[in-house]
Amino acid sequence: MAELKVITIVLLLALVLCSRPVEAVFNIADYGAKSDGQTDSAGALLSAWQAACRSTGAATVYVPAGSFLVRRGEFSGPCESSKITFQIDGTLVAPSGYGTAGEWLLFDHVEGVEVYGGTIDGRGSSLWACKAGSHGCPAGVSSLVFRNSKGITVSGLTSVNSELYHMVIDNCEGVTMQGVRITAPGSSPNTDGIHVQGSSHVTITGAGIKTGDDCISIGPGTTDLWIEQGYDEAGVENVTVKTSVFAGTTNGLRIKTWGRPSEGFVRGVVFEHSVMQDVQNPIIIDQNYCPDDKGCPDQSSGVKISEVTYNDIHGSSASQVAVKFECSPSNPCTGIWLQDIKLTYGNTPAESSCEHADGSASGFVVPPSCL
Repeated sequence: MAELKVITIVLLLALVLCSRPVEAVFNIADYGAKSDGQTDSAGALLSAWQAACRSTGAATVYVPAGSFLVRRGEFSGPCESSKITFQIDGTLVAPSGYGTAGEWLLFDHVEGVEVYGGTIDGRGSSLWACKAGSHGCPAGVSSLVFRNSKGITVSGLTSVNSELYHMVIDNCEGVTMQGVRITAPGSSPNTDGIHVQGSSHVTITGAGIKTGDDCISIGPGTTDLWIEQGYDEAGVENVTVKTSVFAGTTNGLRIKTWGRPSEGFVRGVVFEHSVMQDVQNPIIIDQNYCPDDKGCPDQSSGVKISEVTYNDIHGSSASQVAVKFECSPSNPCTGIWLQDIKLTYGNTPAESSCEHADGSASGFVVPPSCL
């Protein structure tokens, strides 16, 4: 009798294990994608997405090894599946030439999407060449954009040579980016690494970014942004950047605002535990930003900057003045706090300068005269 009970229990366990749902995998090769880097695989990628989106359980869109040309990809929700993984083992390649504006790969109104591994190549060199020799070029497209979405994870993804911004988080909530690698030549214009705007609860950790513009840029309406271990106008608050290393960059810890009227603000920003290695402007607030000197009457920014903390920032500056606060004459910076700032130029302490700023400094080799 005891032997029968054991057999019954084993059978029940087997039934339970066999009844567990199996995650659906949609391989873009099964939908006709070709890994030759020349055949447009946009249709196959979209078909795999639509199949995953219709799934009632967890689903994976799989990009195998190889190079896949994608003219444009738009992945829209809402979806039936609450958990969709984009597993990229190969490379998605943008078409040659250049776009006019918008996005190359767009996720819109999705929730619970995770993007893992692989490479996306924006092939932006044609547009950069146009911009270098002419003023009649289009703005270009951003490589990867998440818009109106929630619960997004991007991990281990590499983005190279985007025409414009590499990755954009726009009007999203709950986004985690970890271990992303972003590269473009230093001469490539407006190729920001990660741009965040109108979004909340965004975490960026372990990023390695080398581009021709801002590594991470923060737009209006951004709250609760955390940046850690990374390689920064109006309506921006609660931003933390820590344990970052800047090597040979033009700017390190930068806040910039347009030199024009605004009702916006930047407040509650913390920069700490960061290392500078031959950085041109290790610490800078620039409220005179005005590209091409257009649309900036009186060069006076209306953005109010307050409650900005710099703590434990050390290393070397490529310029004699390592700390520059160029705040708005109509809206001076307030609550600027510097502690343990040790920056050198050559073999001597670097200098500091400031305009229209108020705050305090301690543990500073050469503190700004206005603090």
